[in-house]
Amino acid sequence: MFLLVGVLGFIPGITTHYDELSFAGHSGALLFGLFAVSVLHNLVHLLFGALGLLAAKRSQFARVFLVAGGGLYVFLWVYGSAIGEHTDANFLPVNTADNWLHLGLGAGMIVLGVATTAVERSRSNSPVN
Repeated sequence: MFLLVGVLGFIPGITTHYDELSFAGHSGALLFGLFAVSVLHNLVHLLFGALGLLAAKRSQFARVFLVAGGGLYVFLWVYGSAIGEHTDANFLPVNTADNWLHLGLGAGMIVLGVATTAVERSRSNSPVN
């Protein structure tokens, strides 16, 4: 999913105001007309997606990716909520839609990582039938 979003951020039409796409900082470009994007933002999605694919090779790495990545997204929600959209601190950039998406993604990833860890532990602790 992250790889797809990273690619879609570079496609005019899917990304509205594509001519306003900047490398970093405030950008007028919006993925699906809703989410603020920049070249840097798209590259971060591509990198995060590639890391997710690498982590998926082993279940313990996948769980770490979910929990740590979820924590990163929750941090981005806090950060994005605390800074102004049109400030120099908004280097990715993020907007209100991004902030809420980051909260949902972060919470969902952490829940999945913790739940799959709990399932794996219960399997390893249960007697063999």
